[in-house]
Amino acid sequence: MKTMSCKQLGGACDKMFHANTFDEIAELSQIHGMEMFQKQDKDHLEAMNKIQQLMKNPDVMLEWFESKRKEFEALPDD
Repeated sequence: MKTMSCKQLGGACDKMFHANTFDEIAELSQIHGMEMFQKQDKDHLEAMNKIQQLMKNPDVMLEWFESKRKEFEALPDD
């Protein structure tokens, strides 16, 4: 199991996510993002806007996503 923060995953806070795979941690981050969107959390909305800007260029988005995957894989197990 590995741990990454919301900020490490492109978000805006220090909430920690724990998962065995990158796909699992990405899903936990997405769920958290949806919760923060529903609350209209200003900091998270700004972070989401940055991600949406990346999504305008699929190659840039893929590169960003893969960098996060590599960051996760390089972490030591908890």
